[in-house]
Amino acid sequence: MGDIRSSECSGSPASSPKISVSPSPIAAIKYARQAEKLSLVAPDNDSNGPGTAVAADYITPQDPVIITGDGGRLPGVSLAEATKLNTLRAGTQGGMQDMNDSRDPADNAALEAGLRSRSLHRKAAIETSEEGSLRRAMPPSRTHPLFPPLPLYGPPSFIRDAQCYTFRISSFFLSLAFLGIIVLGSAVTGIPLLFRYVWLRITLRDPDAGRPFYEEEKRRKKSRKEANRSWKKQSSRKYFRTRMDDDNEDEAGWGSFVPTEGGPDPLVCDVGYYARRVGLDVEELKVQTEDGFIITLWHVYDPLEYTPMSTSERAARGPDVFTGTGPYRPSRPSRSKQKPKFPILMIHGLLQSGGAYCVNDDDSLAFYLCKSGYDVWIGNNRCGFHPEHTRLSYSDPRMWSWNIRQMGVMDLPALTSRVLSETGFEKLGLIAHSQGTTETLVALAKEQRPDLGEKLTVFCALAPAAYAGPLIGKAYFKFMRVIPPAFFRLIFGIHAFIPFMMTMHRILPGWLYAALGYRVFAFLFNWSDARWDRGLRARMFQFSPVYVSAESMRWWLGRECFAKQKCILATREEGHQEDAEDAEEEMEDYYRRTRKSQEVDDGTNGHRSREVQKKHERRPKGSTAWYNAQTPPFALWVAGKDDLVDGRRLLRRFERGREPHIRVVHSKVIDEYEHLDVIWAIDSIEKVGREVRDVLWKTCDVRERVRVPMGCEGVTPWVDDRRMVRGEKEEDQSSSS
Repeated sequence: MGDIRSSECSGSPASSPKISVSPSPIAAIKYARQAEKLSLVAPDNDSNGPGTAVAADYITPQDPVIITGDGGRLPGVSLAEATKLNTLRAGTQGGMQDMNDSRDPADNAALEAGLRSRSLHRKAAIETSEEGSLRRAMPPSRTHPLFPPLPLYGPPSFIRDAQCYTFRISSFFLSLAFLGIIVLGSAVTGIPLLFRYVWLRITLRDPDAGRPFYEEEKRRKKSRKEANRSWKKQSSRKYFRTRMDDDNEDEAGWGSFVPTEGGPDPLVCDVGYYARRVGLDVEELKVQTEDGFIITLWHVYDPLEYTPMSTSERAARGPDVFTGTGPYRPSRPSRSKQKPKFPILMIHGLLQSGGAYCVNDDDSLAFYLCKSGYDVWIGNNRCGFHPEHTRLSYSDPRMWSWNIRQMGVMDLPALTSRVLSETGFEKLGLIAHSQGTTETLVALAKEQRPDLGEKLTVFCALAPAAYAGPLIGKAYFKFMRVIPPAFFRLIFGIHAFIPFMMTMHRILPGWLYAALGYRVFAFLFNWSDARWDRGLRARMFQFSPVYVSAESMRWWLGRECFAKQKCILATREEGHQEDAEDAEEEMEDYYRRTRKSQEVDDGTNGHRSREVQKKHERRPKGSTAWYNAQTPPFALWVAGKDDLVDGRRLLRRFERGREPHIRVVHSKVIDEYEHLDVIWAIDSIEKVGREVRDVLWKTCDVRERVRVPMGCEGVTPWVDDRRMVRGEKEEDQSSSS
């Protein structure tokens, strides 16, 4: 990694001296060829050079992006290709000076200054980190099996375009065939359920009588009908409200939220519409990532006390993050004279959008937290419903050359930086579900982007996806795991993953799409709607699926990455070793307990204890740690019946001391919950939402500056013992000096 850093600095025009000696013609030719491989368009078709690759900028020591002649950004390439570009650039500085002179001086100065400032900023961040010297001395070998290099696609050419069309044609038919098999499988497995339903109806019995919240669902359904009738009668649309959960502890605080939408639900893919049904509203911002993607950020607010931004204020800014500069509005005009709300950012799961947090009326986690007194921002990952990039088009394969690593290293910091910029706070609380927890765990790693941790007061992980569950062994997932990467791309393409699903989402009626979507996803992921409000189930599938890259799905299900390693924090071999160590420790604990009840010890326990001690001496617990002291506190809610991921193993990793810098401030295993119940169950606010609300306030570091959320008046602040000890040591040192 030290070599990479030095090549970056030497490759940057600002950090290399200008030489008057003409560069070697061979070096110039090599540089031109390397730049051509990484350019937006072929240099022969780029007369002024705006689309020609100029240099590689390292977002992290392992994540370079390409800078074009006009300062544009292209998605990253492998370390070898980026290093080669910067090394050749350093050897042709004179030629580069001539080429720069042919461009606009303002563009050239901006490019030079941007590369210099980013290089110095990231170099300083690494050197000041706790493991800086170790990271410069050792390459991050453990992450390589988990994140193999992405394919390299050059600028448009006849051969590349022919390759793209070939993959698009083959994937259209083969992926549809795969999807057809999945739909057929879900239909076949649904036949027994259909017969059971018909039989219960014929025998005059209610098929839903055995559901866990049967009476509550009936009451809510009746309440919604009454609310719809009341809305129709309101000629002037005055305030009305029918509370569905009269026993909610926060009922007294809801009176000021006046719905501005109502009536029967038309099933629309619009978060703002569902917010207005509960007296809130949503504004949409655009955020630019450091590799040029434009992603969507939703801000949930109370229209009675917040003034929305203008169109220009909501436009994309970037691409730099965490610079401490740039426009922001810490005192946004407000109709309320109360203190500002503490900001929180919410990240969604795989194949979903942020709308998953907004489909259960007042029991939606996003709306609940907003009404409780938090400033709620909902982030969406790249592509989403509308794929957008500053330079690339939908048909360009480079638009889709990304996976979970880029979402964590690029998307999450960009969203976090924008929220902090808009609110004026130094930190925020982060809530993530499923894949959102994965990208956060990837980003916070000491070898990825640990500085993100210094911007978070707490990381609330709902159904954390770090270890694979038993579902990974199903036949259709095994098929995707055993096929080679070339065959995977032949079936699923090199662009979006089965985009036909998005086409069906647009053309099918909402109720029909939701019914099909539920059956297919229930078949794939082995969950049910037993604990959901079935009357709102159709809404839940209006915000999924979204566009994701085929490379991203290959990372999850292909033969090289998560499906093989079954963990993002350890390789498969390390995982087996962890299991063996845990078994040894459990056995040692058992012998230690039984030894206390025995009067005579035959020596076996002592021998076993020495063997365990030797193993621990060979491999200290923190030797495979992913995180350093910059990591924020963690809070975890694990679904006990989750077959998709295994949250209990993640808890064990923390409890066994394999991550000595992780401080778990709250953990809970909800035995009866499935993967999506943590956000969609009828009682999710009671079992998850209120605890999330309290943990956010408990870890808030600016409690005196912000308003107290409703229900948190008696919540005591959490004390970071490690920082307290560190502070005491600093005081002792200063007093002794």
